[in-house]
Amino acid sequence: MSITTSTQITRYYEDFKDIDITFTKEVIRASLLNTKQIYLKLLGYQWPCIIYSSSLSGAKIIANITPQLKKAMQQSKSGISLRFSFLQRDKRDPISFFVPCKVAGFTPYQSAKGNLHFINMNFTQRPPDDLIEILGRILEANSAAKHRRDERIVITAESIAGLGLNSKGGLLVVDGVPRKCIIRDLSFGGSKIILVGVAKFLVNKQIQLRLTFGDPQETLDIPGTIIRFEPVQGRDDLAAFAVQFDSEKIPMRLKMRINAYFKGRNKHKPVKQPNAKQPDPSEEQA
Repeated sequence: MSITTSTQITRYYEDFKDIDITFTKEVIRASLLNTKQIYLKLLGYQWPCIIYSSSLSGAKIIANITPQLKKAMQQSKSGISLRFSFLQRDKRDPISFFVPCKVAGFTPYQSAKGNLHFINMNFTQRPPDDLIEILGRILEANSAAKHRRDERIVITAESIAGLGLNSKGGLLVVDGVPRKCIIRDLSFGGSKIILVGVAKFLVNKQIQLRLTFGDPQETLDIPGTIIRFEPVQGRDDLAAFAVQFDSEKIPMRLKMRINAYFKGRNKHKPVKQPNAKQPDPSEEQA
């Protein structure tokens, strides 16, 4: 896990405390949620459950409400804890911790198996910093993807390193056929690529842009559509294509990498001093 300051942890908590995030397959992959080690703990017993969604103030879980569990909840009242567990890319042991909570309500879960219910849990105290950091980074990336959707990152040696790309090369999969391409720029909403091909036959095609990253090593497939092209000067066999990503299917890991790049770039921007004396043009010419 990356090093996050206490100030950043506090900001995550203040900004995103009550915003829920659903644990889809994409979010589970990005957060490294250890799904086999999630359970409720009450009266000394462990009850397996599934985390459906969570904020920094509560969670919605799915569990089989047996008569024994229901009785235990009534008896324990304030003595209930929800166990979270997350894998770590660079370590063998997962991060695991308990969050004290209380039951806020039940809703039947539409399923033919057992007596499954949604259980709304309210945290009774601020959760551990590990949970705030993990969920905060995802929520911040989602917010940035919405508000900075069209802000482009020109692909240079510097931005390749900042994004963790292995190179400026990628693969564009069109009609099931992978084609090598060069990434010219990248944003939350799309990309501009250089590609060999008959341009007019590729516009409006559904595609997947495949990018390979390092640290950690991963390959991301991003669904989208080629929306337009422009010729490359001096090269009749090449064209520059604008790809618009499917906003509902953008990998969470891509959002997190782009957001981290923007944060790193802003961190190292020089601060403009408003009261600094501006140079006199005549002095520069002298």
